[in-house]
Formats: sequence, structure tokens, C-alpha cells
Amino acid sequence: MRNFLDFEQPIADLEGKIEELRHLADDGEVNIADEIGKLQTKAEKLLRQTYTKLTPWQKVKVARHPDRPHFVDYVHGLIEDFTPLAGDRGFAEDCAILGGMGRFRGHSCVVIGHEKGHDTQSRLKHNFGSARPEGYRKAIRLMELADRFNLPVITLVDTAGAYPGVGAEERGQAEAIARSTEKCLDIKVPLISAIIGEGGSGGAIALATGDSVLMLEHAIYSVISPEGCASILWRSAEHAQAAAEALRLTAQDLLEHKIIDGIVPEPLGGAHRDPAAAIQSMGEALEAELEKVMNMDGGARRARRREKFLAIGRDDH
Repeated sequence: MRNFLDFEQPIADLEGKIEELRHLADDGEVNIADEIGKLQTKAEKLLRQTYTKLTPWQKVKVARHPDRPHFVDYVHGLIEDFTPLAGDRGFAEDCAILGGMGRFRGHSCVVIGHEKGHDTQSRLKHNFGSARPEGYRKAIRLMELADRFNLPVITLVDTAGAYPGVGAEERGQAEAIARSTEKCLDIKVPLISAIIGEGGSGGAIALATGDSVLMLEHAIYSVISPEGCASILWRSAEHAQAAAEALRLTAQDLLEHKIIDGIVPEPLGGAHRDPAAAIQSMGEALEAELEKVMNMDGGARRARRREKFLAIGRDDH
């Protein structure tokens, strides 16, 4: 059964009527194909109208939709012979960040990303995609491995932010995030990043400091969540909608300000309506960006990447 967001209720009502009519048609009592066709056309038109004028707060809800494809889905759909690699070789395994080696469109590569989980049990296992320091240290280890063996790196970002718990802070959360960001800027191999859902705070940028940063059409990317921003500025998370407007967290805003390099279209109604199509669309975009930097000299590639991020915010950028 499809999960509908609150602003999708008119669409849900129409699709509910279509399902009712289909059940009647299956019984063979009446021929109502024409009526079903009209309702489908009406529902598709309403869906298109809704998704072409989403507000930033609505995009936040779409980016967080539980049925959006996650890291494991992208690996299953795009990466052949994936071999997961675990542990930071220092403290523990963190399941909020997964990674390993595989083949992407003929290229051997290292793939790293946040995993939120699909149900209660897996969400608890993956800590809802909020990594602890050992997750970022594992990412550093895998990036070093990629650099040593001249393998391109693909990172898939989907996190509300790094885990803010006491244990994480005691084990050096801020330092781990900074080191991971530094490692992104230090490796000489290609690094292509994609925001596939939420890109929250330093927990996102620690994996997203790439040669090219892509975003799905309805993904979000921000220094802080709308709720966190509202809690600081208004002392209440009730103002999250206003915060979302002010944060300029949509892919369209970020492309305009040259924070990201490209927007990957989603299927009509969002990636959660057709995960397979969204995954393949992202695969095409990742391949195109990878081809742009594959043949560059490693030192020149690293220098270009560093300058790209140093230039953000400059008047001439």
C-alpha cells in the first residue's frame, strides 16, 4: 500500500477511487474502463501540477519519504559484484555508513553511503542513517583504499545529520567528520557524490566533498535541518516550515548558488513512486560525471576539487 504525504491527499482520493473501480471491473459485472481512464488522466494531471510547484517544506517531506530508494537499493540496482567492507579498525562497525568495492558500468570502484533502513528493525540497526565517529573513520579507510589502488569513489548521501549522542561526542565526532571531509579533498582518484534524500549538516558534507556533487530533484541539502534551525532561531520546531524557506535547501536553490553541479530528474511524483526509474536515472548521471574526470591527472583532479570548494561563496563564483 502506497504511503501518501499530507499534501498528496487529493491524489490519494483519486487513486483510491481508481482502485475501487478496478475491483468492480475484475468482478466482470460492468465495463468501466473509460471511467478508469478518465480518472487516471485526472490523477496524473493533479500529480504533475502538485510536483511542479512544491514548496521547500513539501520537498523536505518528499526527501524523507520512507519509500524513497536507499543506499542498499542503489547498490543492488547499479553495482555489480559488490563486496561490503566493515569496521574502522579502531573501535567498531557503524551501520549508518556502509561501503565496499564493486563494479559500476564497467569501472571497478569503491562505493560509500548512508543507509537509513526500510522498517523499524533495520532503521534501529542503521541508526536512521545518523553515523557515529567510527562510520566516518570507516569512510576514511575506504577512501584511502580507493586512492591506493586507483579506484574511483562514489558516495551516496542520505542523512539528517551525524549522531549527536554523548558517546559519539566522547569518541571525537567533530574530528571524525573533519577528517573525512579532509580525506575527500586529499585523494587523487575521482570522487563523485550524490544527495539521494536528505543531506544534513557536516554529516552529509563529510561524504559529499566531491569532484561533482549531484542531487535528486526533490532531495534537500543544508547546514542544519529545518527543525533544528527553528529550534535555535524561534525556540520552537513549530516554525520548521519557515526555516525550510529560509535555508534555501532545495536542489534548485543550491544549483543556482553553485553549491552543487547538477540535478537528476525524479519520476513523476518523486523517487518513491518509481524507485527503479530513479535509480537508473541517477546511474546515468553518475556515469556521465565520472567520465568527465576519469582521464584527468590525479594531482590536477585534486587541485581542481579543492579550488571548487574554496570558490564557494566568492563574489566571482
